[in-house]
Amino acid sequence: MPTVVRDAQPEDFEILWRIDQECFPSGISYSRQELKFYMRRRGSFTLVAEDAAAGRIVGFIVVHDGPTGHVITIDVIWPARRSGVGSLLLQSAEERLRAGGSLAVDLETAVDNLSALSFYKRHAYNVIRTWPRYYSNGVDALVLRKDLRKDPGTDQNEEPGEDARTAS
Repeated sequence: MPTVVRDAQPEDFEILWRIDQECFPSGISYSRQELKFYMRRRGSFTLVAEDAAAGRIVGFIVVHDGPTGHVITIDVIWPARRSGVGSLLLQSAEERLRAGGSLAVDLETAVDNLSALSFYKRHAYNVIRTWPRYYSNGVDALVLRKDLRKDPGTDQNEEPGEDARTAS
């Protein structure tokens, strides 16, 4: 599937929120208010992946920049997983962070989300700590970091089952 990455537009919001609801269970998925907050926060940017042929959004990533950037969430619809969409979104966000002067990027994922952990490991993220009871459902999170000053090759053919998530 030919995929185009672009900046999110205000009219994309409802689609992005619906994708988030489909990607994450209650307690991890964002309310409309939470997602709007993260997307509109000063220093944040949202990229969407669009199926070029169908003209529909198949995933998105919300990131906050700074000396150490932060992936708030990365969501890919089920039919588009394992097709490189998540990798394309993550790499596009990392490139923007790097261009803006970020030296590293952090994210959180649930300790039991093995597919996401495998995905991030392939993209050179390393666990730096555990955050107990991070999610509203009581699950711990692992905080992962990638050094943006170096960029080893990655396997771009697999996607996480559930993706990076920051609790509210």
